[in-house]
Amino acid sequence: MIYDVAVLYVDPRGPYPKLVTHWYDEARDARTYAGPWPVVAHPPCGPWGRLKHLCTRQPRDLAPIAVEQVRRFGGVLEHPAWSGLFAAMRMPMGQLSRVSFPDAWGGRTIEVNQCDWGHVARKPTWLYLVGLDVVGSLPPRREPTHWVSGGRSTRRTGYGGRRPEHILACSAQQRRRTPVAFAEWLIALARQARRTEVA
Repeated sequence: MIYDVAVLYVDPRGPYPKLVTHWYDEARDARTYAGPWPVVAHPPCGPWGRLKHLCTRQPRDLAPIAVEQVRRFGGVLEHPAWSGLFAAMRMPMGQLSRVSFPDAWGGRTIEVNQCDWGHVARKPTWLYLVGLDVVGSLPPRREPTHWVSGGRSTRRTGYGGRRPEHILACSAQQRRRTPVAFAEWLIALARQARRTEVA
């Protein structure tokens, strides 16, 4: 089904090009998006994550631009839990399955685990929502079959830094994947967003 939602900063090999008409990858340059539809924004996370010192190829300026686009048109921005972008752009911090109080732009944050939508790893994710007060029902909790190797804290791995034998390490390709069900849910959320731009 095609929705009137624009998806920004996407991988053309991911699920979004089959789900929406309006999508922007690196070639189309999502920075040029000027409305009118609400957005689902997936800006590069490398420069904002815990391994940002190793990230040399992704531009740092795209994520703040994406935040401004969500604040202007409404919708959802997705970034890894504990991304430095949230403090830098004065967005609320996420809490698992609980929507935060709104910020100065009416934006709220919720933490979800992408494994609940079919990702192989837990993949904790913060969603910044503008023009949305509630997210509706969440899917049932699922246990991951993989973990993101290299994580040491209980908060990030969910296993206290030690991987049980039945849990496999994610490949780089598996880490990057967005579950189709998660993409569909984010699009459905954005479609309900109230436009926030002042006419």
